[in-house]
Amino acid sequence: MVLKAQSPELPQRQHHHRSWIKCSFGLTSKPLNHSVGNNLIDDAKARLRRFDVGTRYSHLSANKYSVLLPLLVKGGKLYLLFTVRSDKLRRAPGEVCFPGGKRDPVDMDDTATALREAQEEVGLHPHQVEVVSHLVPYLLNNDALVTPVVGFLDHNFQAQPNADEVKDVFLVPLDYFLHPQVYYQNHFTHSDYHLVIHCFEYTDPETGLKYLIKGMTSKLAVLAALIILEESPSFEIEFDLNDLIPSCEKTFLRKYPSSKL
Repeated sequence: MVLKAQSPELPQRQHHHRSWIKCSFGLTSKPLNHSVGNNLIDDAKARLRRFDVGTRYSHLSANKYSVLLPLLVKGGKLYLLFTVRSDKLRRAPGEVCFPGGKRDPVDMDDTATALREAQEEVGLHPHQVEVVSHLVPYLLNNDALVTPVVGFLDHNFQAQPNADEVKDVFLVPLDYFLHPQVYYQNHFTHSDYHLVIHCFEYTDPETGLKYLIKGMTSKLAVLAALIILEESPSFEIEFDLNDLIPSCEKTFLRKYPSSKL
């Protein structure tokens, strides 16, 4: 039951006629022409690049997926963009995730997969995102290797969700994943390994809608917040802030001995 909660973020592509819907709110933010906004982005990029793993783990599995962690600045704060899976989908309808999915033969690499999926799901064109880094991939129980691709969205991007795949698009402040208002954990043991499942409940202040962010999606959001904000969270985490990449390997790639990493 809990294992299922870790994996629904992988979209199942349905190849049929697409219809498009407008977001319930605009994602467009004002151009960042002041030093505070520029410094915020530059600092975040520098910290993300320090933890860029490139293709270091690509040999671990041929069953590859990618997700895009889309960052943007709004009102002088960093935000992550999330999607809500369409109720039409067979797997995990209505669950919160990042744009992403399985690699297609046309994709040259993990970045290409993430950008193609984001364009299909929310209308994000490749020229509207600056890819900054690749984080340690997340291994799911079916040997799917999910690579988190982190990028900054263009300030004038406006999401156009594909209604066949995405029901909603929303933003969450990055610091919410270190200091949440509503949060709880689930703990369980699998293959003699103790796992912590982070569950965040977020209420959009503009719409009043409530969202539950959990599983792989929440874990990647926490990791991005730790890297960029360099703060300790208000809850227990499995990451070692002083040795982040090795602790990510232990958490995300626990199936593999260190000699293979």
